[in-house]
Amino acid sequence: MLRIITDSASDLPKDYTKQHKLHVIPTPVVIDNVDYLDGSTIQTEEFYHILDDINRDVKTYHINPAMFTDAFLPYAQAGDSVLYLCFSTGIAGTYNAANIALTGIREEYPDFDLTIIDSKCASIGFGLLVSKLVTMLEKGASKEELIEAADYYITHIRHVFTVQTLAYLIKGGRLTKFKGTLAETLDMKPVLVVNKSGALAVIKTVRGRKKSLRFLIDYAKENGYHLENQTVALCHGEDMASLNFINALVEETFHPKDTLISVVGCAIGAHTGRGLVGFCFFDADDGKYSRYFTE
Repeated sequence: MLRIITDSASDLPKDYTKQHKLHVIPTPVVIDNVDYLDGSTIQTEEFYHILDDINRDVKTYHINPAMFTDAFLPYAQAGDSVLYLCFSTGIAGTYNAANIALTGIREEYPDFDLTIIDSKCASIGFGLLVSKLVTMLEKGASKEELIEAADYYITHIRHVFTVQTLAYLIKGGRLTKFKGTLAETLDMKPVLVVNKSGALAVIKTVRGRKKSLRFLIDYAKENGYHLENQTVALCHGEDMASLNFINALVEETFHPKDTLISVVGCAIGAHTGRGLVGFCFFDADDGKYSRYFTE
């Protein structure tokens, strides 16, 4: 049997993963020296309440080879063919850890057919990619075609997002305390993208929360391709007011075919805090894969 699996950094809604019986490997998070698993032993609402206290010790680490071995082994034993889509190597070391696990498993199961793909994506952009391939699989696509399609969509996916507070970027060392504190004082909000290498990059800084949210729309106007024909994606760090604001702008501006909405999980939320808002879409059509997405 051909299976797709992913990890919780894809931030796919639980309703979606249950409906499609998608195996999601949870990302670990450490809170005050206690290990939890994103979406399994800790849920986002509880996680953000903890994170709101900047003095709590919250850290993440990528899924390690032992965890991957536990996740992959049942498929090897069942003789399944597997496609694993992982969190961007530009942000975490998940891809290398998965390959270490695969090497170990193949010592016992040399014919295990597992392909590991670096999504070069994060959060619901990652989820949007996974959902494309899940639809194709359910409509009969072969593994070879799924691998080819993954490469195509990775090339054309766009992520743009902003944060409410810079405190967690400062705490994590992604922003110096001096620059971060000055920016906070001036109410400056960075707008970031996941670039073509799968790494985070700041593309603009604007003053004020609503201006930063509106800039996500401007970015999509410049880079999106006929969003009225797309399923687009929105994510938020347990901030419904901001989600409702950006969702209304998306609907009013683009009238997308559908919108996938999710809460940012621990893997990214730990480094951004409550209030991250992201908008993800494609800068091209489905190309030769369009037959899988027609009604």
